Amino acid sequence: MENRIRMPLLSCFITGLALALFVVLGTGPLVINIVSWLFIASVCWYAIQKMSLTTWIVASMFIGIKIGYDFPEFSVNLKVVSQIFLRLIKTVIAPLLFATLVVGIAGHSDLKQVGRLGWKSLLYFEIVTTLALIIGLLAINITQAGTGLDISSISAHETLPDVPKQTFNDVLLHIFPENVAKAIYEGQILQVVVFSILFGIGLALLNERQKQPMLHFCESLSEVMFKFTSLVMYVAPFGVGAAISFTVGKMGLGILVNLFYLLATLYLALAFFLLFVLVPIALYFQIPIIRFWKAIADSVALAFATTSSESAMPKAMEALEKFGVPRKIVSFVLPLGYSFNLDGTTLYLSLASVFIAQAAGIHLSWSQQIIMVFTLMVTSKGVAGVPRASLVILLGTASSFGLPVEPIFLILGIDELMDMARTSVNVIGNCLAAVVIAKTENEFIIASS
Repeated sequence: MENRIRMPLLSCFITGLALALFVVLGTGPLVINIVSWLFIASVCWYAIQKMSLTTWIVASMFIGIKIGYDFPEFSVNLKVVSQIFLRLIKTVIAPLLFATLVVGIAGHSDLKQVGRLGWKSLLYFEIVTTLALIIGLLAINITQAGTGLDISSISAHETLPDVPKQTFNDVLLHIFPENVAKAIYEGQILQVVVFSILFGIGLALLNERQKQPMLHFCESLSEVMFKFTSLVMYVAPFGVGAAISFTVGKMGLGILVNLFYLLATLYLALAFFLLFVLVPIALYFQIPIIRFWKAIADSVALAFATTSSESAMPKAMEALEKFGVPRKIVSFVLPLGYSFNLDGTTLYLSLASVFIAQAAGIHLSWSQQIIMVFTLMVTSKGVAGVPRASLVILLGTASSFGLPVEPIFLILGIDELMDMARTSVNVIGNCLAAVVIAKTENEFIIASS
């Protein structure tokens, strides 16, 4: 315990001392360089003492920022390292979801619980994401981050990335798989979940002689996938460091100055959502917040650094099960939440939509903004597997309300930094949802320390 306190204090002391030298000596970049490396060295030393995945991920993030800032050209080439890590993680998701869902449904043969979990989850998701949309709307109206921005410098020849237009029928069809192999290949989580649920129900209806061989196979498969995840986590710090380094090397830090108000508005709105929506929910359901955070910290750090919810899912499933949520509930609620409970993304969408109008000098009345929120409430559901889903919804919203697309270029400039925050909140929200649903089913048992 004493060592845990001593090392952060040592880091702060070294950093403060070096900064004091910088102020006194005024020797500029050289001292700044020394400061940063001393700080990184102290963080790495703390990580070595702590010997936990979270501290190694945090240390790798600092190292990645430093390398990305000092060696931008080299850092751009590090993207392949983060892509290797993400690919390894993605290979786990489909078989893990399939195995855990099938065992959860067929292993207990409680088909009524499946329906109960479904309506409870969707009701919870709708309430929480609606609150997220409202908070995003209020935040951007308070800060007016888009007002006064000059968008005339945006070239008319610039084009947005190609994204498929999504009708309501497309979104509805997107839920159901036409080919399970294709769904796995394309990483369509919701389609894999639907297939796994139907497969599990079908298996539950068989007699014991026919059911047991497949059930034993799925149990073994799920255990293998959890072990696979543990092995992949050994390279997580390298993947995380490379991802951060690539982002800083590609974008630089100067872009933060121009769009500071937009970025700050999002981060403050997300912080408000965490403190005044998710924390009260946890308190109401008597969930131990500190232990909950410790359980999911690794998953949140992965999501923040890689801007990928998928990278965090296997680790989050394992962490929640250790925390006390039954596997059958985790494997049902968590992947469902990745399509219907993207709290951070929905808050971002309401905020970004009004920002577009403000940047274009278009005044939207409160009634128009409320209509926009209801539109986003529908269009933001079930498109998690669509490539660049947030961009799809933003473009659709801009088109529906007669807004120009030019301000979207400004958003895309810092989208990676915004994605870090909203993806982290998505993971926290979905993990909390799994615990809440387990509590309502009276199946949450806090694991012993």
